[in-house]
Amino acid sequence: MNDDNRYFYEPSKGHGLPHDPLSAIIGPRPIGWISSRNAQGQRNLAPYSFFNCFNYRPPIIGFASIGWKDSVANIAETKEFIWNLATRELAEKMNQSSVVLPNSEDEFNFSGLTATPGTIVAADRVVESPVNFECKLSQLIQLQGANGDKIDSWLVLGEVVAVHIAKHLLSAQGEYLTSDAEPILRAGGPTAYYSITEANRFDLQRPKAP
Repeated sequence: MNDDNRYFYEPSKGHGLPHDPLSAIIGPRPIGWISSRNAQGQRNLAPYSFFNCFNYRPPIIGFASIGWKDSVANIAETKEFIWNLATRELAEKMNQSSVVLPNSEDEFNFSGLTATPGTIVAADRVVESPVNFECKLSQLIQLQGANGDKIDSWLVLGEVVAVHIAKHLLSAQGEYLTSDAEPILRAGGPTAYYSITEANRFDLQRPKAP
């Protein structure tokens, strides 16, 4: 049944709007700021806005890449990568790292960021980022449509094998202080981002069955 108060479209036929609303509706989305190396040791750093955490134990995070980009190629070769938390303070440099450079050039250097080797994996951490997850590849999946046709998009899932957290982001009780890190989140349209603040926090208790 059609609803005159709803805008309706079928994605396969186009959305008919100035900007695709999908990524604005599913948002804001955390940033997958992924650092990797290829088999020859060349560094790469790139942000991905299709990113999230998918499991507790073992901890598994993942990001999707539209197209077989350098990050995916590197991770397919080495089976390792690092996720770096993108914060408000680092937003501009994170954005700089999205530049398309020749394979021989380094996004760390281009963005003015400091690289340091991971403790367990061979990829490099962003030193300026207050949180880093060292990951080993668990699955690399080519996405497909409902009809089974393969899509030129790739889901990279990695098990977190080491975690680095700046100590000022841990309370005396050991709670991670999310808002103090000022993480940034991707929104819709070509330029929109949001940041998290303590003023926007609210708490809910999980309900108990009657």
